[in-house]
Amino acid sequence: MIRKRRDADLDACVALLAEVHTHSGYPHHWPDDPARWLTPDGLTAAWVAESDGTVVGHAALCGHEVSRLCVAPAARGAGLGGRLLRTVERAAAARGLHPVLEVKATDTAAIGLYERLGWIRRATERQEWDGGEVVTVHRYEPAAACPAH
Repeated sequence: MIRKRRDADLDACVALLAEVHTHSGYPHHWPDDPARWLTPDGLTAAWVAESDGTVVGHAALCGHEVSRLCVAPAARGAGLGGRLLRTVERAAAARGLHPVLEVKATDTAAIGLYERLGWIRRATERQEWDGGEVVTVHRYEPAAACPAH
C-alpha cells in the first residue's frame, strides 16, 4: 500500500534508510540527521510504501524533483519502487509540475527502474558534492515530459 507519509512514520523511514544505505550505499553519504534529510527544505509531499504494517519504501517530491526514493532490499522486485515513482509523478502533474530526478551514474539498479518505467536520460554531469568529491549524475524526466525528436 502506498500512502502519504505521516510525522509518526519518520522513525520507521530512518530505519528503512539505514537498511538501504548498508545494502546499496544510498544515500551516498549517511546524513548527520537522517530524519531531517528525509524532510528537506522545499518538501512538497512524501509517501511511504507499507507491507504488513511495516514501512518498506519511501519517496518525496521537492518542488518538481523526485527525491529520497528507496525500497527495502527484502521488498525489492514487488513493484514498489515503480508504484512510489508513479505516485510522485501523479502528484507533480496534479500541481502542474514536470518531475525530474537525479541519480548517480553508478546506481544501475535505480537507473534500470527509471528506464523500465519510461523515464529518459536528459543530461549527464559531474557534480562536486560535500568534501570536494566529484560524482557523475544523470538527470531523468518521464517520457511524457520530454519533447519528441
